[in-house]
Amino acid sequence: MIVESISALKERTGSSLPAIKKWIQTKYAKDLPGNWEKILSVQLKRMADTGALVRVKASFKLAKPAAAKPKPAATKPKATAKPAAAKPKVPKAAQPAKPVGVKKVKAAPKAAKKAAAPKVPKA
Repeated sequence: MIVESISALKERTGSSLPAIKKWIQTKYAKDLPGNWEKILSVQLKRMADTGALVRVKASFKLAKPAAAKPKPAATKPKATAKPAAAKPKVPKAAQPAKPVGVKKVKAAPKAAKKAAAPKVPKA
């Protein structure tokens, strides 16, 4: 019903929710359930999220079919970069051993702050 109403209204900038409601109500007045307006708004949001409809400000337009979408321009394939020469792996036996049990010594704290010069009262 939604797609039918939007296509029947033929508005260039899309059909608003009140216009869609009015069209559906005039065409299907006796067949509508009591909460049809809530169902309509939920379905419009769902169709906009899935891509069947396009939101334009406060209106809805039909999405163009996938076949009508222009194909992106063909791009030249990028030249594949040669991978950098892999570094030879050194076996663990050839690696230098790390010293065990040696702790780092923290640097001695910096010298205490210099003693503040006595203030001379201004005369």
